[in-house]
Amino acid sequence: MARDPQLDAAVEDIYGELRRVADRYVRRERAQSVQATELVHEVYLRMATDTPSTWQNRPHFVALAAIAMRRLLVERARRRGATKRGGGQAQVTLDEGLLAGRPEASTVDVIAIDRALSRQAALDPRQARVVELRYFGGLSIEETGEALAISPATVKRDWTVAKAWLMRELDGAAGP
Repeated sequence: MARDPQLDAAVEDIYGELRRVADRYVRRERAQSVQATELVHEVYLRMATDTPSTWQNRPHFVALAAIAMRRLLVERARRRGATKRGGGQAQVTLDEGLLAGRPEASTVDVIAIDRALSRQAALDPRQARVVELRYFGGLSIEETGEALAISPATVKRDWTVAKAWLMRELDGAAGP
């Protein structure tokens, strides 16, 4: 594997921030299948092999890393939850307390959120990206706007609408 000096420099510069994002993921995950350091290292390896250096700025890089973390955790959760291994899914809710970085965040079913977010992306891709960056990446309103090249007011509107849609979607998926 050829090393990407730009990726190496970016990761070295913001390793602590990536570690904090990974730690938030791990603390919220129900099964806690991975440690935060391992998650950051796996993301680094994936970004080094899959993603050329295409990020534009720090928030954009953190957003790409957070999305890669989400994908890794979903892959792990799917492997754990395979029917032949006796996996099952629990009801999940999405609320302001689950926003990345909040200490009161509770455990979540990453597969349920991933499925709902995929359905939302089919309806409104920008709202789905806002959720990815805010929820999974832990980016602020301003950082999300910068990463998506939209205004903070647009991010706030999209975040509010997307959150309401996801709550309704997750509540409906949970059944009676």
